[in-house]
Amino acid sequence: MTEAWVRNKPGMASVKDMPVLQDGPPPGGFAPVRYARRIPTKGPSAAAIFLTAFGAFAWGMYQVGQGNKVRRALKEEKIAARTALVPVLQAEEDERFVKEWRKSLVREAIVMKDVPGWKVGQSVYNSGKWMPPATGELRRED
Repeated sequence: MTEAWVRNKPGMASVKDMPVLQDGPPPGGFAPVRYARRIPTKGPSAAAIFLTAFGAFAWGMYQVGQGNKVRRALKEEKIAARTALVPVLQAEEDERFVKEWRKSLVREAIVMKDVPGWKVGQSVYNSGKWMPPATGELRRED
């Protein structure tokens, strides 16, 4: 396809002979070009995010406080139960100790019968202070 046929001007010898056809704006002008940066607002605002985070934190702290109350009550109950059981356990241990102590005195009397001046059950320490006997020493050795 030639330029002469496109412009419907037969017999043109050069492009320079062609009439000037220049594009222009449409009637009323072009629409304005938007060159400003407009970022759409998507998602919650900063205040909404902050309030949500604060609410979650406050609820979590409330739950921690409730858990502390429950744990404290259980601990107090445990201490009360142990306090109530201590006299019973101590009485049982004292009874066991007296039985073992008597057996120990009998064994001591048998072992030390030939030692002159030995008094069965007398402390070998001369400190003058009373010391509670070490109950662990009087365990059965079966």
